[in-house]
Amino acid sequence: MRDNPAASVLSDVDRLRLYDRALNAARIGVWECDLETERLSWTSGVYAIFGYPAGNPLRRASIVDLYIEESRRHMELARADVIRSGRPVTLDTEIRTWNGERRWMRLSIDALRVGDRSVRIFGCKQDVTADRLSIEHLRRQAETDPLTGLANRAMFQTRYREVVGDGLNHGCASALVLIDLDGFKDLNDTLGHLAGDACLCEVAQRLRRAFQNAGLISRLGGDEFAIILRAPTDPARIAEVLQRTIVMLGRPLFWNGHRIKVSASIGAALIGRPHRRRITDLFEEADLALYQAKAAGRNRVHLIGDEARSRAA
Repeated sequence: MRDNPAASVLSDVDRLRLYDRALNAARIGVWECDLETERLSWTSGVYAIFGYPAGNPLRRASIVDLYIEESRRHMELARADVIRSGRPVTLDTEIRTWNGERRWMRLSIDALRVGDRSVRIFGCKQDVTADRLSIEHLRRQAETDPLTGLANRAMFQTRYREVVGDGLNHGCASALVLIDLDGFKDLNDTLGHLAGDACLCEVAQRLRRAFQNAGLISRLGGDEFAIILRAPTDPARIAEVLQRTIVMLGRPLFWNGHRIKVSASIGAALIGRPHRRRITDLFEEADLALYQAKAAGRNRVHLIGDEARSRAA
């Protein structure tokens, strides 16, 4: 049987070109670096990831500058470890392309050794920006209230333990604040849920502007919000800040020709010093303070601090 005349044996050069095209389709490039001369070699895929002009010289110092600072530090540590040990590593790094676009790149590093010394390092670089953005989108969905964009209850429960727990130990949080809107059910019943949603979004925006340095702002659900304050730490100053918050949230908003006005009740538990309480106790105290603010007539602030605890004891 005669060979098909249309078939031909690929030369090594043609085969390498096909490999390069396949790698480019997967947004992968291959690189190597001679450790004695620091001379870099890239396939076209790496040039594409960095958006680097093919005619420009490859100077390592210039390429390293394209890594975002934290990623640059991790990359240099990984590179040094591979050169020293000969063990390959893979890590995700963030870069800024030649044109200023930020991308995520998966970097693999391996070493060619002669005896017990590395003489050349090499590996792959893959653009994983789309994967990272997808993961970040899913993370935001899992942690964010879809209506207001604030942290949701699940995120609050996670961050609450981190931020308040750290505050109890190191004094970097001053109070846990719970906010509940007064008359919100009447608003929903009168103007409908779209008006209620507009009100919640406006409240979220006002809280963001007022508490830009807070440890966390969250919508716990319904018309209840939570804030972990980092400052001020003085109880009198905290009371002043929260009283201004009452005034701010009480300002009317306008929706579809309607003037909407709601008030807010605020309960806060002061962390105080020394920090010997459990963080679960702190949340219970803030919840009790909120209940007392509502019981006293709503549209007011109630704080539970060290003095109140002493009286209760």
